[in-house]
Amino acid sequence: MTDFSILDLVPVREGGTVSEAFSAATELARTAEQVGCKRFWVAEHHAMAGIAGGATSVVLAHIGNATSKIRIGSGGIMLPNHSPFQIAEQFGTLDALFPGRIDLGLGRAPGAGPELQRALRKDLHRAAEMFPQDVVELMALMRGETAIHPTPGVGAKPEFWMLGSSLFGAQLAAKLGLPYAFASHFAPDHLDTALEIYRRDFQPSEACEKPHVMAAMNLFVAENEEDAEYLATSQLQAFVALRAGTPGKLPPPVRGYRDQLPAQAQAMLAHIGQASAIGTPQQAADMVRNFIERTAADEIIFGGSMYEPEARSKSLELAMDALSI
Repeated sequence: MTDFSILDLVPVREGGTVSEAFSAATELARTAEQVGCKRFWVAEHHAMAGIAGGATSVVLAHIGNATSKIRIGSGGIMLPNHSPFQIAEQFGTLDALFPGRIDLGLGRAPGAGPELQRALRKDLHRAAEMFPQDVVELMALMRGETAIHPTPGVGAKPEFWMLGSSLFGAQLAAKLGLPYAFASHFAPDHLDTALEIYRRDFQPSEACEKPHVMAAMNLFVAENEEDAEYLATSQLQAFVALRAGTPGKLPPPVRGYRDQLPAQAQAMLAHIGQASAIGTPQQAADMVRNFIERTAADEIIFGGSMYEPEARSKSLELAMDALSI
């Protein structure tokens, strides 16, 4: 049986505030818990006006207090931005607050220019090269196998995940025997090859006896197809703005947005949107099932920012109801 989860960027919408974004994330997490989702993940991004999840562990603590059983975690922590010791303390704290509910998804891409590198006091390109060693060190810190012991941290047992959008993450996840989550919702190019490599080269570990795959999809569901496409246009606009180097807050949806774009932009959106389910509940459920058949994924995690938080919660409710049939 396939599990379903939620990935949230904690989007800040045009005309809205960061506080409102946190409230919306909280309500989405509660909805996800009510409809039977397994996990609620928050992604780490920095210095982006439209994304409020930069202090990921703090956001997760808030989400944890607002829910009772759904797993909460990072999708992911970009480890080059941090020291392994700091993350051991943060997620050791979360594990102590919410035992048995914490996921620690780790990514390598710092995604930072010179200004952010200076702000973080990090050589992020060198840190990215140290990523495999830092992952191993982080795991050792939590097992108490290092000279210095993080408190909280030692003895914490978050569920470690390797994230990726290329072949590197698949290879490292296989070598370390970790579950693997692929960011197919915005980087679908290497999906099939990455999953093949991961499954082929997987080395069983104490944490994971056999390969375990999560794949990401965009989800936009409404009572009719036109409204679902309309809801998706806020994220589509955000994608276009990001590729143009002008990211901002999440804009309101626009009717017929795709048709207003030049052919090159339409092609870009079609390409990065390959792992998407947009339509009526039945249409979306069929798309999700086809994607599961293609990937043989053990879990699907749904992204998809919407301008109206209530619309995203309703979209999830409609989709989960259709998928349960």
